[in-house]
Amino acid sequence: MNLKGPTMNPASCTLLNAGRVVAGPGSIERLPDLVDELGGRRVLIVSDQGVARAGLVDRPRQLLVAAGLAVTVLDDTPPEPEVKHVEMLFAAAKAAGGADVVVGIGGGSAMDVAKILAVMLAQPVTLSALLAREPIRRRGLPTVMVPTTAGTGSEATPNAIVLVPEDELKVGIVSPRLMPDGVILDPLLTLSLPPAITASTGMDALTHAIECYCSRKGNLFSDLYGLEAIRLIAGSIRRAYEHGSDVHARHDMLLGAYYGGVCIATSSTTAVHALAYPLGGKYRIAHGLSNAMLLPFVMEFNLVGSEPRFHAMAAAMGLPVAGLAPHAAGERMIEALYALNADLGIVSSLRDKGITARDVEGLVDGAAKVTRLLDNNPRPMTRSDMHAIYERLL
Repeated sequence: MNLKGPTMNPASCTLLNAGRVVAGPGSIERLPDLVDELGGRRVLIVSDQGVARAGLVDRPRQLLVAAGLAVTVLDDTPPEPEVKHVEMLFAAAKAAGGADVVVGIGGGSAMDVAKILAVMLAQPVTLSALLAREPIRRRGLPTVMVPTTAGTGSEATPNAIVLVPEDELKVGIVSPRLMPDGVILDPLLTLSLPPAITASTGMDALTHAIECYCSRKGNLFSDLYGLEAIRLIAGSIRRAYEHGSDVHARHDMLLGAYYGGVCIATSSTTAVHALAYPLGGKYRIAHGLSNAMLLPFVMEFNLVGSEPRFHAMAAAMGLPVAGLAPHAAGERMIEALYALNADLGIVSSLRDKGITARDVEGLVDGAAKVTRLLDNNPRPMTRSDMHAIYERLL
């Protein structure tokens, strides 16, 4: 019996990959080589205050300066960048004289902003046009992404997310021309991540792999990378959470997060992300935490009709499901997701975030707008279904 089930989209699929990926402890030392390959002499580093305070920008900047390159650092990217923040960073980059190469160092927010600035610095396009889904006509400045969390997988995706406050929603800018030219996956840059951020970002990465594997856009590429991402993350996230200095665990998490990003580039996330967007857009709940809270509840809903795929994912998680019927294996996987959240200190309670039953209808309104993700959910989800899931989190 084929426990994976048929490939979700066997007819046609495309794999987008970064131009060059360097991975392993100490791989940040290769940054000048990647920039040189891209023809850069003026480098713009986009980061955030937390990463800068942790000293994670210092070594990359030293390496680039030692290589004779001019370096400008913008480290004011907020955790959930709004339109105004991106426009302010763009103005600062222009005032600094622009760049030849843009390097994003940090979590998903810094890397997403780096992608957007690379496009806006290279061609006459506004952020409002990009958010209105105006096509990106040509690639922007070359980019190198250096993740310091194992979460968003932005270093491997053609996506950039911006918060639009007036709509109380996050909007995704999606184009193959946003794919990074280079990526550095150095687990030594993730050793200082606090346990809570290790947990939420790691569950974000796991969510990417699970959703893309189950997505209606799933295909032979997302099957391959998705199951491996699930194996790596499920096998290392507890160790990374409990023993942050474990380089092997951090390496597996970083690689798993990258593979999850590759899945997004070839498949798509689904209802977990759709329901998470209004939690971040209106209530400013961190993206990874929103996904972690929602993941087991949405997977309970999605199990019906996708049992063979859940059996394969349960096996990838290392669960003892050999010989179990696919539905029973799926139930065991969902139980394991609830237990994983508990072990990582993730509490699935929206009331703790100030959300009450009166707010649920507004959350459903926001989630229902994210049709580009809901349409990919393996099981159609009605407003009533969304309402029920949000209510379970109260």
